[in-house]
Amino acid sequence: MSARLHEFKDGAALAEGLADRVSGALADAVASRDRASIAVSGGSTPKAFFKALSRRDIDWGKVTITLVDERFVPADNPRSNHLLVADNLLQDRAKAANVLPLYRDAGSAEEAARIVSADAEALGHPFDVVILGMGTDGHTASFFPGGSRLAEAISAETPRGVITMEAEGAGEPRLTFTFASLQDARLLVLHIEGQGKKDVLAAAEADGPETDMPIRAILRRAATPVDIYWAP
Repeated sequence: MSARLHEFKDGAALAEGLADRVSGALADAVASRDRASIAVSGGSTPKAFFKALSRRDIDWGKVTITLVDERFVPADNPRSNHLLVADNLLQDRAKAANVLPLYRDAGSAEEAARIVSADAEALGHPFDVVILGMGTDGHTASFFPGGSRLAEAISAETPRGVITMEAEGAGEPRLTFTFASLQDARLLVLHIEGQGKKDVLAAAEADGPETDMPIRAILRRAATPVDIYWAP
């Protein structure tokens, strides 16, 4: 496992520090390859970070934003991660960014996953930036303990792309990028806040099956060192 912990005094300081780091990585990618890509997580934790990042002065027209995972619901559904990103990140300067949505108006989540996987190929590999969150059960992206396709999702043998996932308590079917898609990002960040999440992280760093706490797959096997950003 290769991880680096960055601690901040509070969530506001973390949001600004992470926005500085991410905007620098995106600007470097644009400068070297004339394009950049970032996959972000949903949930309430990244809202302040999204707002801070949206104000950074980079060439957003050359940046593509996508999600690490999404519920199979339309973009205007209150439970949509896309809606969260639209309201908090696709604002200010970042309005000029390109967006690769995971939800598609398809007949099934499986069909949507096939469409998105094909579209994502145009981004190239690897992602420049991946921002992951973590649940209190140790899930990340939609890699849920007990998930219908968890073993497939976290296997290094499963190709890059998007697959579906269902799990008890997760609500709608999910669309999630596979482990192979996320683990070699040029900048790979785990963004967590609160003592409770730090305790979950400590448990994940201990011995145990990856299927019990799927964040272990990232911490143990990611090709890129994980930068952990944490605030109380």
